[in-house]
Amino acid sequence: MELDNVKKLLERYFEADTTVAEEELLRDYFSKENIPDDLKPYAPLFGFIAKAKKERFAKPLDLGPEKKLGGSSLYKWLSIAAAVVLMFGVYFGKTYYDEKEVEQQQAQYAYNETKKALDLLAQNMERGTEKMAYLNEFVEAKDKIYNKN
Repeated sequence: MELDNVKKLLERYFEADTTVAEEELLRDYFSKENIPDDLKPYAPLFGFIAKAKKERFAKPLDLGPEKKLGGSSLYKWLSIAAAVVLMFGVYFGKTYYDEKEVEQQQAQYAYNETKKALDLLAQNMERGTEKMAYLNEFVEAKDKIYNKN
């Protein structure tokens, strides 16, 4: 393989643009003894890849009897019951909270309306006391007239 061709393939290899066949050509090239000095740093990389491909796991695996997960069914039922109780608690808690919020809004509305009514009554009471002052003057004048006779 020509040196220029190898350098182009290396560039494409590091940009992840090579095919499997081109990578095999690079592995074959770097497995030879006569590699130019400027390409020698790449030889361990391709040597490692070739060596790693040949490795096999030789230790036997013990695939004993399959164990069931979860233990007793009591634990499963307790966890399901806890989840159901939690869901009911959240649902009814939210409903209770919403009802209390509506009650609070109604109480606030009633308070505001009562305050308006009492303010209106106070205004009318002030006008009434002003009229009573005029009436009081009338009564005093009437008493002066009737007492002279």
